[in-house]
Amino acid sequence: MAVKRKIKYYRLVWLKHDLPAGMSVFFVALPLCLGIALASGAPLYAGLMSGIIGGLVVSFISGSKLSVSGPAAGLSTIVAASIISLGDYRLFLLTVIIGGLFQLLLGILRLGALASYFPSSVIKGMLAAIGIILISKQIPLALGYDQPDFWTSGFLHIFSSKNVLGSVSNLYEHTSRGAVFISVVSLLILILMQQPWAKNYKIVPIPLLVVVFGIIANLIFEHWIPGFSLKKSQLVNIPSNIFENIVFPDVKILFQRTDIWQQGLVLCILATLETLLCIEAVDKLDKQNRITPVNRELIAQGIGNIFCGMLGAIPITAVVVRGAANADAGARTKLSAFTHGLFLLLSVLLIPFVLSAIPYACLAAILLSTGYNLAKPKLFRSMWALGLNQFLPFVITIIVILSTDLLIGVGIGLLISIYFIIQNNFKAEYKIIKTKQHETEVFYIKLNTNVTFLNKVNLKKSLDTIPEYSIVTIDGSECNFIDHDILEIISEYENKAHLRHIVMQLKGIKKVNISALH
Repeated sequence: MAVKRKIKYYRLVWLKHDLPAGMSVFFVALPLCLGIALASGAPLYAGLMSGIIGGLVVSFISGSKLSVSGPAAGLSTIVAASIISLGDYRLFLLTVIIGGLFQLLLGILRLGALASYFPSSVIKGMLAAIGIILISKQIPLALGYDQPDFWTSGFLHIFSSKNVLGSVSNLYEHTSRGAVFISVVSLLILILMQQPWAKNYKIVPIPLLVVVFGIIANLIFEHWIPGFSLKKSQLVNIPSNIFENIVFPDVKILFQRTDIWQQGLVLCILATLETLLCIEAVDKLDKQNRITPVNRELIAQGIGNIFCGMLGAIPITAVVVRGAANADAGARTKLSAFTHGLFLLLSVLLIPFVLSAIPYACLAAILLSTGYNLAKPKLFRSMWALGLNQFLPFVITIIVILSTDLLIGVGIGLLISIYFIIQNNFKAEYKIIKTKQHETEVFYIKLNTNVTFLNKVNLKKSLDTIPEYSIVTIDGSECNFIDHDILEIISEYENKAHLRHIVMQLKGIKKVNISALH
């Protein structure tokens, strides 16, 4: 009886909450799956397949009630670079499998909390750089450019003196009036419908509204304004039987090239970071305050990415846009994420002709909006307001990613953050108070919670500047930990103090520890 009641409860919850929520997420995910595959330089079916796997496989294993997985805009640049560098999409699929295996291992070893140690300034810098690159890659498509060789050599390549004039001239020659019109109006729709006053008019998800507008606009062009009509190369091309075009990984090469494993590890790190950041954000939207088990989530994402690599799809993560849409639509359980995956599968099987009528221009507009949301001017202002110790790692991460690649950028940003942590540690772990007693200078050195070797250079300099015939008190009574190096400096200074007629007093620092160091 208990089982029957449980089944009845979930059926009612699904019909009342999760079915409409799943349908709403489907309308958000469909254009994003296509657009992110486009931005990644992968076959369009690969984006759809990722969405299907994220919905049907990951949601089944995951412990999250509201997050929804699929292809992520944040991975599009690393995916595009990997496909180009490897030169074969089948080899890239191996990196997706390897990335999934690493994620699965992280989950099994219960290392999901490691991502929490990345400073938020570096993560925000990484996402902002991705947003800037995403915008740069979508501008040609928004203008109607349909040649695959445009802006493929990296962000800064655009601005080199040899290429900028040729690129702009080449772009102008291939600009389509119809594509520009669709892009501009699509962007206006996205901007206007995101205003507070437009909340009451959101009958359908905004990305779906943009896609419907793009399809209708091109149909009007074809019948009444031929000069604005789009070419076939400017429209999405979904085969009538998607499963005939799936590319499978070349498993024979798996242990023959080290760069495949290296890129798989990079993919794992970035996908894991984005997933855990998303999970944290979506959990905050849950009205029932449920917390997602991060290690189980990594296991689910790892299995999902293994499936993606095996079935010719691009890598997936938990995605904030889908998760937020799911929460806004009133989802209660992970059945909504599963339902969205089911709708994606049915749309690919039953109405591929509708998907093939979508203009690239409206998908580019959606991704331009996504890129802007990742790199808003407001973000730069807020990071500046937090001070240089937050702003410098943030902006240096962006500059290095744009100049080189994501992994180097995140690594350099992390080093800058560590530098500021060490610098602050120098100042924070002890303080000196100077007073006078009957013409004698008195120095009170208060050691704080944990004094490590990082403080020894500054502490030694401070002690050496104390003049002769002074009184020095070193107070370690509130310390949890005093490093061996610090005790050694205090021990050495005790000898110097006697020779310089300095009276030295110790509080909370045992004499036994000092003498043991000689």
